[in-house]
Amino acid sequence: MLLDLETFNKNILEPCCGEGHISKVLEQNGHNVTSYDLVDRGYGKAGINFLEYNEHFNGDIITNPPYSMAQEFVEHALDIVGEGCKVAMFLKLTFLESTSRRDMFNKYPPKKVYISSSRIPCGKNGDFYERDSEGNIKIDKNGNPKEISSAVCYAWFVWEKGYKGDIILKHFN
Repeated sequence: MLLDLETFNKNILEPCCGEGHISKVLEQNGHNVTSYDLVDRGYGKAGINFLEYNEHFNGDIITNPPYSMAQEFVEHALDIVGEGCKVAMFLKLTFLESTSRRDMFNKYPPKKVYISSSRIPCGKNGDFYERDSEGNIKIDKNGNPKEISSAVCYAWFVWEKGYKGDIILKHFN
């Protein structure tokens, strides 16, 4: 959905690639994607900690970072890309809240925030099914696998390095 909203550089870094869900879509749309993750989940290069990656990246960064470290990921991404490059992070809408992030938003205001009009279920490690304590998929009353639901609102936050204006809010889906 993000690619319907924004245009990105041909070169993309996906530093939290997991099983490749974002990377694969970007590649299918003609982007050259560098994919890695701290943990080996079967896609991309494993064992690379993005927050310790200090090389300049010549392109844009698109990822769904660990929410507990989202601010650090945003700030680090903006440090390693060039002027005018974009950083897009899929985050909970509540990322806009917080006195602890206020300084970051003053220093690095996102150019656009695309708010999901519907609640998008986010599967953990690509798993979109409810599971019991033993890890078995739960079954609904009709005998079908029970899919997870979400009470969380997500958004794509898009920064453009050097941007200093007001945040543009838009909705999608």
